[in-house]
Amino acid sequence: MTLHTWLAFFAAAWIISLSPGPGAVSCMAAGQRHGYRRALWNIFGLQLGVLLLVGICAAGLGAVLAASQTLFVGIKWFGVAYLLWLGVQQWRAPATPMELGADEPHDRWGMVLRAFLINASNPKGIIFMLAVLPQFIDPHAPQWPQYGICALTLLFTDVVVMNGYTLLAARVLRALHDPRHIRWLNRGFGSLFIGAGLLLAGFRRS
Repeated sequence: MTLHTWLAFFAAAWIISLSPGPGAVSCMAAGQRHGYRRALWNIFGLQLGVLLLVGICAAGLGAVLAASQTLFVGIKWFGVAYLLWLGVQQWRAPATPMELGADEPHDRWGMVLRAFLINASNPKGIIFMLAVLPQFIDPHAPQWPQYGICALTLLFTDVVVMNGYTLLAARVLRALHDPRHIRWLNRGFGSLFIGAGLLLAGFRRS
């Protein structure tokens, strides 16, 4: 991979990361509810999902998904159901101000798993990766090192962007103490998750 090619991918990675989606919503919801430090586990889970998507494309499994209508539909509807479930859970979340206390290990890894599934259950993301990544890969050079560079680039840009979303929510939204405001904020994030699920439900491959 030449420097010119990498710079082009670096620019594309920022566009991918800055595009609003379920990951950004999960970061803001986690930042508002748990605070910045705890919500870092959410970002960690999202990045595990990014690594999975890159790995799927690098291993050629993305082409299998793209070719199999049944597999694509199955994963898509799993993703839809998961986002709708997250939306309902967020809608029903208790309207209590964030408490600064010790985080339990189960809560941490639960947050990681939830965030991981947000990216891992998104066939739209896999198809997008399948369409974008190969354009920056030199077919005459070793493949895995190039995919490794792309993965690290995506991780860097996504971590920066998701940290921004999380920090904004943790610094601004955590200041809310009125249960009514918190209730409507939870419902707002829940509606965004549900909206993301409905958008995914309407996604069709070109």
